[in-house]
This record gives sequence, structure tokens and C-alpha cells, in this order.
Amino acid sequence: MDKLPKIALPFVVAIIAIIILISKSAVTINSGEAGVLYKTFDDGVVTDEPALGEGFHIVAPWNKVFVYEVRQQEIYEKMNVLSSNGLDIKLEASAWFQPQFENLGKLHQEKSEMYIERILLPAIRSAARSVVGRYTPEQLYSSKRDAIQQEIFDETKNIVDDQYIQLNQILVRDVTLPSTIKDAIERKLKQEQESLEYEFRLVTAQKEAQKQIIEAQGKADANRILSESLNDKILQDKGIEATVKLSESPNSKVIVIGSGKSGMPIILGNQ
Repeated sequence: MDKLPKIALPFVVAIIAIIILISKSAVTINSGEAGVLYKTFDDGVVTDEPALGEGFHIVAPWNKVFVYEVRQQEIYEKMNVLSSNGLDIKLEASAWFQPQFENLGKLHQEKSEMYIERILLPAIRSAARSVVGRYTPEQLYSSKRDAIQQEIFDETKNIVDDQYIQLNQILVRDVTLPSTIKDAIERKLKQEQESLEYEFRLVTAQKEAQKQIIEAQGKADANRILSESLNDKILQDKGIEATVKLSESPNSKVIVIGSGKSGMPIILGNQ
């Protein structure tokens, strides 16, 4: 019985050592993350095998695992850029991106965990300065916002595609011009709007005048045609028709036939 504790002691030590070893070797990769394995006594960063996916992994305690977020992320950047005529423009933009899962080992080996600061942000700044430098402040303020956004995305994507970074979108949040330039542009736009409104009113007035002229011409033509068609014979026939209808009415009257300059009947009394 006295020897039992001495015999059990190695087993207890072994169990404790195994527990410590497992705890040091166990790696849990959370949702939206992936791990890059670094083999201390081998070739270092593993680049020819897929990254460690989500879940529980056992790794030799002398090796290391560097965990990266591989779902879409966003960075926000404010920068000063120059327009085509040399004016200082403040540009605010954000980028949607994520590391390329299949190249995560190469990204870690060549760019490290600082890839955002070392690669992505400098690429965005360079592309923004290049693109904005092709436009005037007026274009930046008004009609070219979407075009600028797309061009910055295209140029940034060309830079980072071979850097193991997947760029999904560039969003231009705001473009701030110098206050004097902004006020001048707004005055110009207001004047252009007022000019367009005046031209619209002028065209409307001209169309209304043309409409009235056409209507008046139509009425004049109708009266002329009607006047030309009313000769003496037609007037006499109309007068006879009216006399006949009047003679049929119950009111007492005296009709003198053949009187008047035109030979039309004269009606006397209408009681």
C-alpha cells in the first residue's frame, strides 16, 4: 500500500504532461477566420497547403498558427488629393476587401499581418490621386462622382490583385472642395438653372402664341367660307323656312307676302 503512491506518481505526471501538451497544441479557429501554420523546425510558413479552416485543430506545440479574418472587411480613409488644375481636394472613401483564402500563406509570408497598412491603403491613396488628378473641381462636385469611384476601384484592383488581396468595392463617401470654389460652382449652377428655366418659359410662351394664332386663323377661315356660301337665294330659302314655322305657331299674326326689299314676307303682330 505504501508503494502505490510511488507507482502512481509517474502516471499522474504523464497525465498532467499530456494535458499541458494538448492545451498547448489545441487551436480553435473561429467563424470567419482562417489560420496560417508556421513550422518552426521545417520550412517555416506553409504555403503549399490550404489554410486551417474554422473549428478545432491539433498542432505540434513547437509550431505556431497565425489567425486571419477572411470575411469581408471595410477600411475608411481620408486623404488630400489635387484636381487637374492643382486645387486641394479632400476625399473620403472606404474599401470593402478580404484576403484571398487560397493564398493566405503567401500573404502572411510576403506581406505579414500588416498587409492592410503596407499594401491596401497605399494602393488606394495612389489610385485616388491618379484618378482625381484627371478631373476639374466642377466635375468632381457634380456629374463625375460615380465615374471617379469606378476608376479608383479599377486602378486599386490592378495593384492589389497580385498581392493576394481580394478587393470587392470602393465607395467615395465625400468630396470636399475649398469653400471659395464650392461657392463659385454653386452660383454657376444656379445661374445655369435660372437660364434653363427662362428658356423654358420663353419656349412655352412662343408655343402659346402660335396656338392662339392658329386658332384665330381657323376662325377667320371658317367665317370667310361661311360668308362666301351665304348668297341671296340661300338667305331667301332660310327666310321662307322660318316664316312657315312661325305661321304654324298658335299666336295671332299678320303676314304680308312679297313685301320688303328682298321680297321676304313681313310679319305683323305677334300676340
